[in-house]
Amino acid sequence: MRTSLNVPEEMLAEFDRTWQSEGLDSRSRALREAIQEYVESHHRLERARGTVAATVVFDYVHDEIIEDLHEIQHAFQGAIDTTCHVHHGEWCLEAIFCHGPAAEVRALVYRLKDFDAVSRVSVTLLRDDTVTTDG
Repeated sequence: MRTSLNVPEEMLAEFDRTWQSEGLDSRSRALREAIQEYVESHHRLERARGTVAATVVFDYVHDEIIEDLHEIQHAFQGAIDTTCHVHHGEWCLEAIFCHGPAAEVRALVYRLKDFDAVSRVSVTLLRDDTVTTDG
């Protein structure tokens, strides 16, 4: 299947340097792998059940989202243990340490991803109650 994408030139140049440095044979292959990683990450978050511990790290343009971000953090305070915030000029880096119901952490992640001013959201699921037992 062929498709087209609108990607900023700087991002595409960095992507090309990255896949080439890894020795991949084409941009198409690198894109397929990137899409697969994205899908797998989504499925890990969707499969989490019970109480989870997670870190959510994201960067954003401060002035465009700070009011909304405060509202989100108050709305999800039951799952947020603490945050760490660093300013880098007009953009910020934030880490949120979460412990709570998987559904609430998922909802928080999806809310953050919904803002144009948030550049990237990275989730590390550290612990969840999804345990299989032999029986």
